Amino acid sequence: MSHCRPTNLSPFQEQKLEQGRLLPVMEKFYSVQGEGYNTGKAACFLRIGGCDVGCHWCDVKEAWDASLHPLTPVEEIIEFVNSFPAKAVVITGGEPLMYNLNPLCSEMKKMGIRIFLETSGAYPLSGHYDWVCLSPKTNIRPRQDMLLMADELKVIIHERADLEWAKENAKLVKEKCLLYLQPEWSRYRQILPEIVEFVMQNPQWMISLQSHKFMNIP
Repeated sequence: MSHCRPTNLSPFQEQKLEQGRLLPVMEKFYSVQGEGYNTGKAACFLRIGGCDVGCHWCDVKEAWDASLHPLTPVEEIIEFVNSFPAKAVVITGGEPLMYNLNPLCSEMKKMGIRIFLETSGAYPLSGHYDWVCLSPKTNIRPRQDMLLMADELKVIIHERADLEWAKENAKLVKEKCLLYLQPEWSRYRQILPEIVEFVMQNPQWMISLQSHKFMNIP
């Protein structure tokens, strides 16, 4: 997949990107978390461009091509996040761990900002987080070390076979990791009854819905 990372950079930009001082930001906004354990909590959302996982059902395919999104200084990102009352940020993508997130997280931590990561687990961890939500994808399997760092395993269910994928990954996370099944949005009406039945038979799992879409918020 082309342009998963920014292209045609100057040496200065390349250096700052590698240092984590610049990040390709697709969008940043203030809203309410709609999925998983932290549903209903206010936070800033930082969507970083670039992804090589390539899920066919992805609802933000425009995030895949990092070259489409402006390289943004970390200082500008932090100023935006800190301007809202929640003092919390969800870092998502794309696949945010394609980049060095150490400077961003370190400086936000100094300001008392809580940091929540959403990742496929395909890349090594950089940065420090209050919560790690790992959503494993079959295209590029998650790393074992990342599975062990997950506070929340959120598996997207597009078809029945994905339930087996969920069980496979649940065997690899730490004991206290919370387990969620989330219907893929375009098929949630069709697949939700199967998820409900599965959870009733396997009560260690919970259901996550994309409640922000029902609320018509970002």
